[in-house]
Amino acid sequence: MTSGPTMVTEPRPVVDGETSKRRGWGWLLLIPGMLWLAVFFLFPTVQLFFTSLYDPSGSYEQGYSMTWHFANYVDAVKDTWELFLRSFVYAGIATLVCLTLGYPLAYAIAFKAGRWKHFMLVLVIAPFFTSFLLRTLSWRTILADQGPVVDFLQTILLLPEDGRLLATPVAVIAGLVYNFMPFMTLPIYASLDKVDHRLVEAAGDLYASPFTGFRKVTLPLSMPGVVSGTLLTFIPASGDYINAELLGTPNQYMVGNRIQSAFLTEHNYPLAASLSLILMAVVVVMVIAYVRRAGTEDLL
Repeated sequence: MTSGPTMVTEPRPVVDGETSKRRGWGWLLLIPGMLWLAVFFLFPTVQLFFTSLYDPSGSYEQGYSMTWHFANYVDAVKDTWELFLRSFVYAGIATLVCLTLGYPLAYAIAFKAGRWKHFMLVLVIAPFFTSFLLRTLSWRTILADQGPVVDFLQTILLLPEDGRLLATPVAVIAGLVYNFMPFMTLPIYASLDKVDHRLVEAAGDLYASPFTGFRKVTLPLSMPGVVSGTLLTFIPASGDYINAELLGTPNQYMVGNRIQSAFLTEHNYPLAASLSLILMAVVVVMVIAYVRRAGTEDLL
């Protein structure tokens, strides 16, 4: 018994109207996110810009008047440039330390952890189970003058007898490293976990040493995670004020401390708004330059 001829149905061509309709639905999906950004980012930023142009001679009790006083930006930079420099130095050092510690940790989890991978990931994010403030306060006990860390460093003669860690730049940077380490480790792990192990094996088959294989294969493939991790670490660290407030002294204050004081203590809103916008603008310029230098413009 022979079967009849098989009917081959060609795919129905998509009409231009249907394509336009699908694209229209795609744009509609952006509406919730765009509304969120407009309400909670764009509008506050515009309001902050107008606040930065208020007459600086006003007061919290009598109110401020809009005088388009652009000199507020010049005065802000002139009075606080040292705080900006200190903030970026502290954030840069903390980012480098996080990268130095976080990359090997992410590599070990992605390639060596085996069945312990998920457990180690839980340990990485475990600090998030407590508040940022409590985590920073705990470092006051760890780095106290009679604490175990100082005693150990004095025992091995890395600290003099009257030396201390608390209320020093070391304490502030250590707090930044601890609090922002997961932001570095997790993006790097996400990139390393996607690396095809056969590529690493192929590098070995081509007589590449383990270091050469890492430098030529693993490291380039993990660069998106490295760039993302450094940005997620540097940006919040440069604007942080909790670590300098709790682990340092006014000699270690960062620009975030000045902004917090101007907003909440002095009620000097023009100065606080000017500093906030300057910090935002400088960070954006640095991020764009860094991403372009790293060759990962697609992250933007």
